[in-house]
Amino acid sequence: MRRVRLGMVGGGQGAFIGGVHRIASRIDDRFELVAGALSSTPEKAAASAAELGIAPDRSYADFAEMAQAEAARADGIEAVSIVTPNHMHADPAIAFLQAGIHVICDKPLTTSMADAERIAAAVEASKAQFILTHNYTGYPLIRQARQMVADGDLGTIRVVQAEYAQDWLSRKEDDGNKQAAWRVDPSKTGGGGAIGDIGTHALNLATFVTGLAPEALMADLQAFAPGRQVDDNAHVLLRMTGGARGMLWASQVAVGNENALTLRVYGDKGGISWAQENPNLMTFTPFGEPKRLITRGGAGLGAGAGDWTRVPPGHPEGYLEGFATIYADAADLIQGKGDGALLPGIGAGLEGMWFIEACIESAAAGGTWIPR
Repeated sequence: MRRVRLGMVGGGQGAFIGGVHRIASRIDDRFELVAGALSSTPEKAAASAAELGIAPDRSYADFAEMAQAEAARADGIEAVSIVTPNHMHADPAIAFLQAGIHVICDKPLTTSMADAERIAAAVEASKAQFILTHNYTGYPLIRQARQMVADGDLGTIRVVQAEYAQDWLSRKEDDGNKQAAWRVDPSKTGGGGAIGDIGTHALNLATFVTGLAPEALMADLQAFAPGRQVDDNAHVLLRMTGGARGMLWASQVAVGNENALTLRVYGDKGGISWAQENPNLMTFTPFGEPKRLITRGGAGLGAGAGDWTRVPPGHPEGYLEGFATIYADAADLIQGKGDGALLPGIGAGLEGMWFIEACIESAAAGGTWIPR
């Protein structure tokens, strides 16, 4: 199968998420990284490109030059991964969409609804695809959960509980960490902290599995670390389509939690519970019956389960493989071999931006309900 020619904006030396995207793109051997504008200076970009085996003439000083040059090449990139901080998503995404190059963008979409709408307009005007890497939607049991909800196994959804708890920003001095520095800078995040960085993941997971959209929210945001300018803890109530109610907790100061993303969904026929730190197990409890343990790739799963997993049951799959599933589905979509129905796109990005801005507005008003 021919590999998709891939470029990357950001993700140079020392950038964690760039490495994750590169690994994910290679797991199923669907992409080949051939070009990049990998850093903020030509020298750093060239050094990063050399480390990754990118030819010197395809290491670019900036994204605009890259979009123009690659679109003009017969062997130019077909897709680009944008792995920069939030405030540097919009302009590169728009430039590549306008050049007819597919965009795979890290989440959240950008830093403001105004920029989000600019990207949405570029998506609408372009023949290129736009994919947002909410990677947890690529986990096999999350896709299984979505299928179970769609099949009516839980009945009518009543309650959705989503949590994403970490402790890596528990102290103000943690803000000096390279991965933290831009995440606690409101000029680079759009004003949101935990709500944008991890809260959008929790929201996206809830809406992806249930098929329900938020209709209104009420938020209580805190910055517990002294002097921190963005929220590091959030409690959010959600009113969802169909009358369901949701509760979302996002925290980066929850001591003892490393990456505790969890989802619990309850309908009138049954409930499911899943935790990212043990992602190959999910419990399903039909009302009035014993709890059932569902394993990734195990007995009793639907026909789609084999499409979402790579190794036999009992061999763990997780974070990198979830990302890889997004990339594999993106390759199928780009090459006309799939419909991309399970891929987060511009709609998920706009929903995430509404969530961030509505949380900030609600908290500033003392916890009022903000409609969608």
